[in-house]
Amino acid sequence: MKRLLVLGGGTAGTMVVNKLRPRLPRDDWKITIVDTDNVHYYQPGFLFIPFGIYRPDEVVRPRKRFLPSGVDLLLGAVDRVLPDENRVLLADGKDLPYDYLVIASGTAPHPEETPGMQDEEWRQSVHEFYTLEGATALAEKLQSWEGGRLVVHIVEMPIKCPVAPLEFTFLADAFFTEQGMRDRVEITYVTPLDGAFTKPVASKYLGNMLADRKIVLESDFMIESVDPERRVLVSYDEREIPFDLLVTVPLNKGADFIGRSGLGDELNYVPVDKETLLSKRYDNIFAVGDAADIPTSKAGSVAHFEMDLFPDNFLRHIHGLQMTQKFDGHANCFIETGHGKGLLIDFNYEVEPLPGKFPLPGIGPFSLLKETEMNHWGKVLFRWMYWNVLLPGKELPLPALLSMAGKDTEDLP
Repeated sequence: MKRLLVLGGGTAGTMVVNKLRPRLPRDDWKITIVDTDNVHYYQPGFLFIPFGIYRPDEVVRPRKRFLPSGVDLLLGAVDRVLPDENRVLLADGKDLPYDYLVIASGTAPHPEETPGMQDEEWRQSVHEFYTLEGATALAEKLQSWEGGRLVVHIVEMPIKCPVAPLEFTFLADAFFTEQGMRDRVEITYVTPLDGAFTKPVASKYLGNMLADRKIVLESDFMIESVDPERRVLVSYDEREIPFDLLVTVPLNKGADFIGRSGLGDELNYVPVDKETLLSKRYDNIFAVGDAADIPTSKAGSVAHFEMDLFPDNFLRHIHGLQMTQKFDGHANCFIETGHGKGLLIDFNYEVEPLPGKFPLPGIGPFSLLKETEMNHWGKVLFRWMYWNVLLPGKELPLPALLSMAGKDTEDLP
């Protein structure tokens, strides 16, 4: 009996087992997925909790509900992987042998990595929304906050869902406008990038949107520390940005066990072939979703497009055949922009977000790099799609690889 072990029961890990269980004979393959608890989070929903759009209970479900029969869920914390011995050790002493390992342990914020961030002002004047606890605390803060200098800040890239800080900024602008207090709030968007986003065309569009909303863009800001007493951000080049309320995206890192196992880079992401997701060092280890070091967004759409190709590659690989499906880094992200509108971007390793229509040329119904109500509803409806289609591993009528159909490559701004 062959043993497939999946570390992480989040978006990517859940899709792995839902895609592979029907294609691996039960008499020949035992599949086990390991995670610390039985709670699955709809992480895109964290963004909406601070503004009262979602309640915390609307973004959680039991993990087991989305696992197929014939897959064992083992609750426990991973201590380390022993890749030369094909074993995983859990913190409680359990020893799990494997024939093939899929690492799907995601990425998480680490505020303790930035001096001063987690000091006495943590969850007082310094907040984050990348955890359920953080988003809930921020919701309570916004209900009573009377205005002042709001700073939305990114420590360093890569981060989970790189458009989320921009979405928070746009939603904050709309929220304070609707509360009749926008004139009492000064909003600054602080990023280590040289613009609003990682890709030049989209960066220009998004930068203009910030300017239109009278939001100050502070770029190339490499944070050295947070001074909680003076309530300022301090950069390595000695710039200072004062705040009354700081909403930060702390340094994101992969799981600690990856570092302890010697499997990761300096941020605990697993180096893999960017087209096949196979470890660059071990022929029986894959890393998928946010756990991999591939040069594209750490987003649920990436995991979805990966999983449209991964099963065929995995089956060929275990039979000693060349993996023929080549993932191109395809990412597709709705950006909520407030006031019932949204924007959509579609890109991959080589092609940056471009204007146009998606998924049907000239028809859409979604517009690329343009604020529309339809894009907002696409974002809203994605939650249903996530629970009912994406996680169970059902097919979506969208191409796994980027299509240039419908994209405008002329007269770019």
